[in-house]
Amino acid sequence: MLAARLGRQLQSECRFVYICLDEAGTLGEELRTEGFPVEVLGRRDGLDWRCALRLANILKRERVDLIHAHQYTPFFYSMVARLLQRQPAVLFTEHGRHFPDYPRPKRKFANRLLLEPRDRVVAVGQAVRQALIHNEGIPASRVAVIYNGIDTASFHAAIHDKQNVRRELGISSSDFVILMVARLDYLKDHATAVRTIQRVVAQRPQAKLVMVGEGPERAAIQQLVDTHQLHNNVKFFGLRKDVARLLNAADLFLLTSISEGIPLTVIEAMLANLPVVATRVGGLSEVVIEGQTGFLAPAGDDAGLAEKVLQLAANVDLCRRFGIQGRDRAERLFSESQMHERYLALYCEMLRI
Repeated sequence: MLAARLGRQLQSECRFVYICLDEAGTLGEELRTEGFPVEVLGRRDGLDWRCALRLANILKRERVDLIHAHQYTPFFYSMVARLLQRQPAVLFTEHGRHFPDYPRPKRKFANRLLLEPRDRVVAVGQAVRQALIHNEGIPASRVAVIYNGIDTASFHAAIHDKQNVRRELGISSSDFVILMVARLDYLKDHATAVRTIQRVVAQRPQAKLVMVGEGPERAAIQQLVDTHQLHNNVKFFGLRKDVARLLNAADLFLLTSISEGIPLTVIEAMLANLPVVATRVGGLSEVVIEGQTGFLAPAGDDAGLAEKVLQLAANVDLCRRFGIQGRDRAERLFSESQMHERYLALYCEMLRI
């Protein structure tokens, strides 16, 4: 999403070509229809040297001057590919870390060998920055922090009537709606979200968990819902383009990840005046302030998460206060305009414009 927004906002300044390691996906197809070149490398399992060669050929054909690599694996393939053909600088943005996260000596060696003085490294939060320093061996002086941002003005313009949206979605006005927007991936740990709603429903039968997103874990999550007979309490909405409308229909935002950077979905929830209950992992404690904009619990702690959800469900005033304070924090620290300005400045510096 960040890569797509950068291209859309800065296309008058730079020409963007999108290159996907595995598949274009829904977002890639959208970018194609908007006129952006989108290439797919079709990476094979393991270390795929042919993938690096294909990437090198694209860099040469498209006359690429700067690679903006999002996450470590694209960063590694970018550094290898530029040894084979054209020699662009590389900007590496790390959004989040895999789990478990620990030092890897081979990667530290590769990073020191391939990272050049003209390259730049960006972390989306302080927790991610520390991981890059300690686990990837990248010198602290080389790792900057640029927070992910949201277009706050357009987001506020998307406010909708809560009850009308609920009616459209088949949700009762008396339901306590918990929204989770996240790719259906193991790192997001939807199983803990399902166990959390199971505990919540035991005390508040009208609680509803709405899951927005698509991904490889869909079947496993659905099976867990079936096992616990939560069909009436868990709804799958798939990939949606109207997240702002859904947020306005919710009472609380939930995120149960085992690893995170600075998730845009949490910032969006805060802009929608929603209290947040999330796991205390990665950069989430940089976004959600415990006891002020929401609550945090350890990863996998469905009992702790359910306790926080129930506490908010029983206190409308607390929900409202957390929502107001969360929106103020999101507007001050996580605006998209600030993020775009800083990335454009980096592009210009690296391209010597």
